Amino acid sequence: MHILVISQYFWPENFRINDLVSDFVERGHRVTVLTGVPNYPEGRVFDDYQKTPSAFLSYLGARVIRVPMTARGSGAISLLLNYFTYALSASLLGSWRLRRESIDVIFVYEPSPVTVGIPGALMRRLLGAPLVFWVLDLWPETLKAVGVIQSRSGLGLVALLVRWIYRRCDLILAQSKSFIPQIRAYSDLSKRVEYFPSWAESLFGAGFEASAAPEVPSQSGAFTVMFAGNIGEAQDFPSILNAAELLSASHPHIRWIIVGDGRLGDWVSQEVKRRNLESNVFLLGRFPVERMPSFFRSADALLVTLKSEPIFSMTIPGKLQSYLASGKPIVAMLDGEGARLLQESGAGIAAPSGDAAKLAAAVVSVSEMPEPERALMGRNGAELYAQEFERNTLLDRLELWMKQLAVNYQANRE
Repeated sequence: MHILVISQYFWPENFRINDLVSDFVERGHRVTVLTGVPNYPEGRVFDDYQKTPSAFLSYLGARVIRVPMTARGSGAISLLLNYFTYALSASLLGSWRLRRESIDVIFVYEPSPVTVGIPGALMRRLLGAPLVFWVLDLWPETLKAVGVIQSRSGLGLVALLVRWIYRRCDLILAQSKSFIPQIRAYSDLSKRVEYFPSWAESLFGAGFEASAAPEVPSQSGAFTVMFAGNIGEAQDFPSILNAAELLSASHPHIRWIIVGDGRLGDWVSQEVKRRNLESNVFLLGRFPVERMPSFFRSADALLVTLKSEPIFSMTIPGKLQSYLASGKPIVAMLDGEGARLLQESGAGIAAPSGDAAKLAAAVVSVSEMPEPERALMGRNGAELYAQEFERNTLLDRLELWMKQLAVNYQANRE
């Protein structure tokens, strides 16, 4: 098949779509990626790309078409401009660049924003190919939850856009089972919606071989809680810092290692200094995904959090699969589906979203467990990953769906 992948984010940015594209190529498919210029999460275009943009026009055998767009910047207005300039540029310039291409199936990757579906819907009509839309973030619910849009009229306009996009899809993939009713509320009831969760990149695994990351400060007797990923509004860093502050005096051996970057990175750094948490909370910055196993090896427990909002209770955080695959115990501050998975599997302890005191108690509980109990938690997580999120099983399923769509779509056109 010739697969057109439409994604606002792509290599050298670290997203799971990179792994999916490499798998498509390994399976013998021809892949074209329509994306923008790399600027996530810093909000400015990567220096390496600015120096030699021609070096970023292919990826492991996939052709990459990049269109101009406004960088994310640091404010809400620049972020909205980033969303809409990519959608406009991909729709207009992308359509021109791809107008003579023979495409079998279009795959749209939507962690956020949903506006990435605009060029997807237009390409479906222009190229005469079925559209697969992978929903990892629900709009307009997420916009309301993180405070980007609060007005009823603004949210209503976004809902109309979501409905317009969903009704032009041939297959909608939901990253959690809780997403499916929400998606159906905006789409035509005849539209096909399937549960399709994320997976961990193949470099993760309960038996992965990696030495401890040298960037993690050595500290005898320390219990290391590690957060890896985006430092953003949805991750509720105020509550994380509140939990760290609660334990800073009574449990000074517990330290919090933050690996990643994001829009709230500067704020978190300032708060750590203001609260005198420099000896308990360490911000190490962003690293390539290939380095993550070495950081996970340095952790005693892995931390995943989301704000207390109805939409986030339906979400399985993308990092959870990598955490499970690593075979480490997990401490969470989550509601809903993510918390249920951890509790039922015995892979970790989940405190309610937004409850810093219970998060602190959960961290203390795991830190005081005998090592065999923590190891059992890790094994339970690896088993859950193998049962529900194993990469090859999921990608085999996706490939079959896409092949069937391409064949049926072509047959209906003839």
